[in-house]
Amino acid sequence: VPPNLKLITALRLTPPAAKRAIAAAVERGLEPVRGIIAPGHVSTVTGAEPWDRLARELGLPAVVSGFEPVDLLVSVATLLRMLLEGRVGAEIEYRRLVTWEGNVAAKKLIAEVFEVADAAWRGLGVIPESGLELRGPYRGYDAWEEYGLPRPGPEGDMPGGCRCADVILGLAKPTDCPLFMKACTPSKPYGPCMVSSEGTCAIWARFGGGGLADAIAEELGLR
Repeated sequence: VPPNLKLITALRLTPPAAKRAIAAAVERGLEPVRGIIAPGHVSTVTGAEPWDRLARELGLPAVVSGFEPVDLLVSVATLLRMLLEGRVGAEIEYRRLVTWEGNVAAKKLIAEVFEVADAAWRGLGVIPESGLELRGPYRGYDAWEEYGLPRPGPEGDMPGGCRCADVILGLAKPTDCPLFMKACTPSKPYGPCMVSSEGTCAIWARFGGGGLADAIAEELGLR
């Protein structure tokens, strides 16, 4: 690696963020989370084991899911079956790409170069042990340290009036934000949930949502 190569890293671990989101619902006195649909793309590297560990810690069922509609339907059905049977831990729906142990070679390289550290998440504050930073032997490639760059922090990391943080945590819908489809639109995004094509607000704006889900939730007595 050339010595003049410097890296600005912002690597994050998803299980700690999921744990934070679940805790946020409890803190707000909302309907508790009853199951976890874990991301398949991340799990191709990490494997399903970290999700199993988190699910058992929280006493919840979890399913590692793919992203096609049929994947999500099967994952929801699997969660419901696990709930009915009183089972906790993780199962893999996305078996065509995800294994229990993940990409062992990639994980070995990651562990060699990076170490787990506390990390700031936009709108969520600092989450313990949720990031990866370069280990000692590789610190010479760290642009944060080399150039004394200010690291992102929780202060002022969301534009005024934006409720993206609550949307990310599942504490609000996009339509609960006063800026949604007014000052914040797909063609002129204001908050990060609208900027990203994978952001909840951007998806909600493109495809709509909530009507059928609200009706089902009300019928099941979840509202």
